Amino acid sequence: MTLGIVILTGAGISAESGLSTFRGAEGMWEGHRVAEVATPEGFAANPPVVQRFYNGLRRRLADVEPSVAHSALARLEHELGPHNVHLVTQNVDDLHQRAGSTAITAMHGELRQIRHTATGEVRSWTQDVPETDTTWRPNVVWFGERTIGLAEITEKLSSAGMFVAIGTSGTVYPANQFAAIAKAAGAITVEINIEPTDAPFDRRIVGSAVQCVPPFVERLVQCYRRVRRH
Repeated sequence: MTLGIVILTGAGISAESGLSTFRGAEGMWEGHRVAEVATPEGFAANPPVVQRFYNGLRRRLADVEPSVAHSALARLEHELGPHNVHLVTQNVDDLHQRAGSTAITAMHGELRQIRHTATGEVRSWTQDVPETDTTWRPNVVWFGERTIGLAEITEKLSSAGMFVAIGTSGTVYPANQFAAIAKAAGAITVEINIEPTDAPFDRRIVGSAVQCVPPFVERLVQCYRRVRRH
């Protein structure tokens, strides 16, 4: 039996673990223009500023842990199987992976990875990168670069039975199109967010991820178990 549940997570779920979001007065961009630290041109113009910025973000990951929402999504994959659940995250932290999720597309890359600027080789990396290094860059998607795994994501959305968006504003392309793609394919669409968006969801659950995701996952697991028994 293939359920085809695709789950999209955004900055909201990471914020509840204590990570600042990228936008806003308290966000990670504070003190930097986006063009300075999140574009290929910014890296070419001033590598030390960019490396210093991402070294700081990478170090912050050591101070936070996955929340009960991250753990609940890992449990959902464990109970239903990675062939039935696929997680797409807009976040560049590794909280989902540390919680135990394995069927993941990190569409904006990962902070704990670096990429060779010439060959494209990707390596896991938890330490600081020397600020003068121009050979290795953060393996994150900067403005003007292509989203990672978009073709695979679209394929999964087009055959999904359910699409769930958690903690995302739904304003950034291409993720703001995911609900419409899934809905057009006949999927049930669900939003879990502190503030509802204008996207075309069939059901909206208003509240924080830590409050709402665990009971939502529990209902899905119990439903799946009942179906399997019959």
